[in-house]
Amino acid sequence: MTDAAAPAPTVALVHGAFADSSGWTGVIDHLRAAGVDAVAVSNPLRGIAEDTAYVASALAQIPGPVLAVGHSYGGAIITNAAAQAGNVVGLVYVSAFAPDEGEKLIEIENGSTDSVLNTALVERQYPAGAGGDTVTEFSIDRGKFHSVFAADLTEEQAADMAATQRPVSALGFVEPNGPPAWKTLPSWAVVSSGDTAAGADVVRQMAQRAGAVITEVEGSHVLFIARPQVVADVIRQALDTLAQGAAIPAPRPSGAPVPQPTRR
Repeated sequence: MTDAAAPAPTVALVHGAFADSSGWTGVIDHLRAAGVDAVAVSNPLRGIAEDTAYVASALAQIPGPVLAVGHSYGGAIITNAAAQAGNVVGLVYVSAFAPDEGEKLIEIENGSTDSVLNTALVERQYPAGAGGDTVTEFSIDRGKFHSVFAADLTEEQAADMAATQRPVSALGFVEPNGPPAWKTLPSWAVVSSGDTAAGADVVRQMAQRAGAVITEVEGSHVLFIARPQVVADVIRQALDTLAQGAAIPAPRPSGAPVPQPTRR
């Protein structure tokens, strides 16, 4: 009598800043059609420490193994949360940050020549407990949302996203990141060549450093909404590799040849 086959990982999709879980609807539809179980995990957008704790708890409560997928800032959160959850077997970065320990997203963003996000941010304050203390949060100027964040969507789609966007705490950009899960887990990355929000250059560099299997696609920061089939295909590629029991790749050492991305 042979042992029952190990359960396939559940795909857990974590959104980034200025967004919510509904952005994953198209990806979930494609995965469901392929027989893949997927669930979106809400990201509080209140800072690296708080968001990591919440997402790690949510991932840990999903039965069985998990393939964690993060978009944009959500990539930083799965990088921190995956090791804490204990059941994550792989990572997929979609136009996403994959920071190393001690790095701050503001410093990564300041190193990008592709990102113009800073020119479109609107600063507000939110209350931080009792006593009248406040913390800065950012949203994107609604008049600039289409060009900066979602250029490959229609004007109407971008306007809807701009009107319903969720602000992100400044703590998400200034708090240091912890030990990265990509040092011990296999990873895949979708790089949007026209990403002017996170910045295609720094997204590509982080994916290369993590040793991720990279797919480069023409599109904006919200490629996962504009071309959900492409993202679903990369997720299925990751699941197929995990099912085959492929060896976990190590992070790329300094000076090693840079992996060449697949272009679609």
